[in-house]
Amino acid sequence: MLLKISHTTHYTYDAPVEYSLLQARLTPKSRAGQKVREWNMTIDGGAKETEFDDEHNNRVTLVCMEAGAKEIRIYTEGAVETENLNGLIGTHGGYAPLWLFKRTTKLTKPGTHCRQIAKRIAGNYDSEINQLHALSTEILDQVTYETGRTDPGTTAEQALEAGHGVCQDHAHIFLACARQMGFPARYVSGYLLMDGKIDQEASHAWAEAYVDSLGWIGFDIANGISPDDRYIRIATGLDYREAAPIVGLRLGEGIESMKVSIQVQQ
Repeated sequence: MLLKISHTTHYTYDAPVEYSLLQARLTPKSRAGQKVREWNMTIDGGAKETEFDDEHNNRVTLVCMEAGAKEIRIYTEGAVETENLNGLIGTHGGYAPLWLFKRTTKLTKPGTHCRQIAKRIAGNYDSEINQLHALSTEILDQVTYETGRTDPGTTAEQALEAGHGVCQDHAHIFLACARQMGFPARYVSGYLLMDGKIDQEASHAWAEAYVDSLGWIGFDIANGISPDDRYIRIATGLDYREAAPIVGLRLGEGIESMKVSIQVQQ
């Protein structure tokens, strides 16, 4: 399948910004199940400083905002050819060692609820694949998809206790539980072609776990499936903060507003 993507992130400030440096993880790479045909990034109100691959082999673009500006717009577009591998990514790559993905983070630290789920799943399924699919199903059963109830700082345990969240929360809970069960696991940010809906307000998120006999396998907890040819992987990390489309810092006073506009179509 050939997917076309356009993604605009528009930051505005109510006062001139003295200095701002952004890390943009918005460029996909040709990997298992996807081949990048074309990809471009355009910046208004700033400029590219440099590009590099981080420890997870994500392409990172450093963007510096113009001094004294009050807005910056980052626009990416391109086409990616995808293949349905039923979520199977395969062997481990990148600079980060596999054992690192068993490490907990602030957003994925397991509490009582996560540990209970992990213990229950691990004790009732012999196959590792069945354990992970059961974990995905259990999380969706306990955490209803609902926007506006959580934020990027919500932890896995908080979302599980609340019983509602979005794809980011589902992924964080999966990571917390899978690591508790002994699996290396990582967060994935990217795009999803949705039925009958081109315009989207945010990118998508899911999780991957590593199984010795198969390698990395994807689980889209929010939709209850393993990723297929409707998905494009952009970045991976230990949690949202390491795979977020844009993170950064700025100097200067003023209130920041951000608007995201995304289109995904065949």
